[in-house]
Amino acid sequence: MSQQQPKQITSLEVKTDTPVREFFGAQTDAAVYANGTHIIGFGFDGTACFRKGTRNGPDGLRSVSEDIESYSPYLDADLFDHPFYDLGNLSLGSSDDVEAQWQHATDQFDQVFGPINLEADNIRVLTLGGEHSISYAPIRKYLQQYPELVLLHLDAHADLRDGFLGYHYSHASIIRRALDHFGPGHELIQYGIRSGTRDEYQFMNEHGTVRKSRKEFLDSVMAIPADRPIYLTLDLDYFDPAFLPGTGTPEPGGEDFHSYVSLMKILRQKNLVGADVVELSPEIDPTGNSDVFAAKIVRELLIILNEKGAR
Repeated sequence: MSQQQPKQITSLEVKTDTPVREFFGAQTDAAVYANGTHIIGFGFDGTACFRKGTRNGPDGLRSVSEDIESYSPYLDADLFDHPFYDLGNLSLGSSDDVEAQWQHATDQFDQVFGPINLEADNIRVLTLGGEHSISYAPIRKYLQQYPELVLLHLDAHADLRDGFLGYHYSHASIIRRALDHFGPGHELIQYGIRSGTRDEYQFMNEHGTVRKSRKEFLDSVMAIPADRPIYLTLDLDYFDPAFLPGTGTPEPGGEDFHSYVSLMKILRQKNLVGADVVELSPEIDPTGNSDVFAAKIVRELLIILNEKGAR
């Protein structure tokens, strides 16, 4: 691990909830550091429309993290190669109202990272969900600060509805809400989508956002210039439920771990600036296999983010 003294950018002005444990290898801290990757949990499932439980996703990932190897044979790298930080979990507040809980945690995210220039200080954020609506806060922040950002959306669902079941900021609307903040230099690339409305598919086809084969998708990522910033939002139902059943809205026909590794090897050569991993519901899979699968997904992402942050 690097011995260089990290440069503190700011102390946390809000009190986050203490996690069950820090993610494997992370330093628990109440500060944000330059050239560092910071994990933050957003455990919320208030707008989930099928099976709930993703509120326990961030700590489910942390719980199993020390039971997996820190070394990735796929990337020939280790989580301990560079320091990274676990900031705990955003608080949902004291209200019983679903929208108030989401807003409270979203406001906390903005308080933690709002004053920070992520690009200037080379700060990378990995947000752990929670259902997909939690991605709004980090995606909005990255779109505001990176005018040329590519948003990579891996998911079984298009998430392009303009609200769902009365929720404007629904898990089924996250990409539509992200598009509300798109500028002329932003780009959306979607892959893994195999469920959606006719209108959603019409939108994706008309705007050319969806990639319909693994080769087409990987080629698209390969073609992104090496210095162009990329943000990855990964809904774990992207993977086939045969491999990862512990998610709220499973869809057959998904991807496997090795296709994900192929993507990671490409992203390692690109400018991955941030990410979120959402929709793990530990209680749905009593075997615990989904938790371990998801933790290894996070391990690969963290290694890449840590390497970029150490530059």
